[in-house]
Amino acid sequence: MRVICVASWIAILAARVLCAAEMTSSVGSFSPIDAAHVKVGGEIGRRIDMTIHANLLKLDVENDFLKAFRDKKDWPSGYVGIGKLIDACVTFGHYSNNPEVIALKDRLVRELIATQLDDGYIGLKPAGHRVAELWDLHEMVYIIFALVNDYRYFHNQESLEAARKLADYVIQHRKGSDPPQGTGKLNTERAMIALSQATGDGRYRDYAVDGMDLRRWNAPVSGHAYTFMNVCLAQLDLFRERPDESLLSQSRRVIDYLTKNDGLAITGTCSLNEAFHDNQETRGNLGESCATAYLIRLAHNLLQLEGKSLNGDIMERAIYNALFAAQEPTGRRLRYFTCVDGPRVYFDRDSYCCPGNWRRIVAELPEMIYYRSADGGLLVNLYTASSADVQLTEELSLRLRQETDYPNSGRVSITLDPSQAAEFPLKLRVPRWATSAVVAVNGQEIGAAAKPGDFAVIRRTWKSGDVVTLDMPMDVRVVKGRKLQSGKVAVMRGPLVFCLAAPQGVPTRTVDNVANPAEMQRAAEEGKERQWTLDAASITGPVPNQAVRPDGLALQARVWAGESDRAKPADIAVLLTEYPDPAGETTFFRAANADKAVDDELAISPSKE
Repeated sequence: MRVICVASWIAILAARVLCAAEMTSSVGSFSPIDAAHVKVGGEIGRRIDMTIHANLLKLDVENDFLKAFRDKKDWPSGYVGIGKLIDACVTFGHYSNNPEVIALKDRLVRELIATQLDDGYIGLKPAGHRVAELWDLHEMVYIIFALVNDYRYFHNQESLEAARKLADYVIQHRKGSDPPQGTGKLNTERAMIALSQATGDGRYRDYAVDGMDLRRWNAPVSGHAYTFMNVCLAQLDLFRERPDESLLSQSRRVIDYLTKNDGLAITGTCSLNEAFHDNQETRGNLGESCATAYLIRLAHNLLQLEGKSLNGDIMERAIYNALFAAQEPTGRRLRYFTCVDGPRVYFDRDSYCCPGNWRRIVAELPEMIYYRSADGGLLVNLYTASSADVQLTEELSLRLRQETDYPNSGRVSITLDPSQAAEFPLKLRVPRWATSAVVAVNGQEIGAAAKPGDFAVIRRTWKSGDVVTLDMPMDVRVVKGRKLQSGKVAVMRGPLVFCLAAPQGVPTRTVDNVANPAEMQRAAEEGKERQWTLDAASITGPVPNQAVRPDGLALQARVWAGESDRAKPADIAVLLTEYPDPAGETTFFRAANADKAVDDELAISPSKE
């Protein structure tokens, strides 16, 4: 029996790898490494592990997710998001091979399919209220998508059959569909395209493409950010099947809007009240977690298809700032919105849209670190302690190990262990902020290979034990605000944005040698710390700080309490903590001595292209 079980497990694992390999497209410049062959440490790995153990496995799946589908009554919120939860479990399970995660995934799939009606419906609405309601369709779309992914990664035939029945129900009962406008419409395209690819049945693709005129969709960037980018991704799915440059235009338009027209926040997110905005507002319902997740996903796909390092830079900014700020440092609670300036609150539920999309994108992070390149090499896109086993060709496998304390420093060491001596290019993304990066192989520096905003390409015959180092000095930079933030500055170091804690956090986040603690405390209690003027020349550090993570950092700085104090040296000493600090409230500051302030490297004027 033991031999049979082991053999069965090997067969299942082989099927999972095969299905995952079938998902990798050869179209474009890069293709991601199967997450099952990547192990992630560092801050990214810590966030993945923390999300699994402190969030995913702590959910009350019976009462918060499954019950609504069994009861089929009017659920108070109108939406649960069980498809997103299952999809996160599938992806986390494939990456981690964690038995608890896989068991949770299996339970959710099994018990959800048990609620499927004879006509194919899976949902939480009573008869007479199905399909026509926006959230009901949204629920079904992500259930289809998650079940297809369960089939792809875990070879679950029952999931595929349930997805087919549900898709047939949607097509039959939703006879007329509006063209995708990206403004408040929850679209079926990606789920139907994925189902078509998994089954070979073109009806589902036809419904998504022809019925919704997807190939000809061409609209200004506006409206609901998350759904707009979701339709862009559906066009990229079609591009992989049959390359057509017109299918890239909408996604390119989004990136241009963000980087050339002030649509990207300093923290790497892109929505206000869930919609695109370009006035650089930093308060209110900014940074919807769904929009942050879909921007990272869009940049990930564009990086593969276009091979532009800018997309990796956007991913890095969003991941280390906006994405991680949406999670409590303990990992348990998540945010719907994460404003740049002003108080932040955690969402009051584990279900609904943003928590589900947040878990999904964190589960996808292992595939965003390393990519195969179309010229037979490898790209390192994100810097974090990690390792990967890569099959570059049928004859050549590569094991590599990345050692770094990034984002604390920009020192990265990559050890390569090819199965045999072989020539291939290794590409390292050099961020736009890394203006004096240096690349070396086995201790020997390589000329001018490390150009910021580009890939450092090293082509040589690699041998086992070769070590590549990338040194990216991390100077503190004071970044100019734009539009509504004109005249103010933000503070960055490497990929990290820094902020000032809210009043309740100030006493524990001040420098020990504060010159005027009483005034600082009084200003904090009155909420007047937002009126402080930063002495940009006073910023020093970094120093250790655990407000966000065990090995986190802070910067020391001094501020003036008001205009009347500017004749005196700044005497209020503060700590600027990493933007994901849950007490963070102030990111843009009035500033003095900011003569060395620089433009945001992701705010690209046409002259800088």
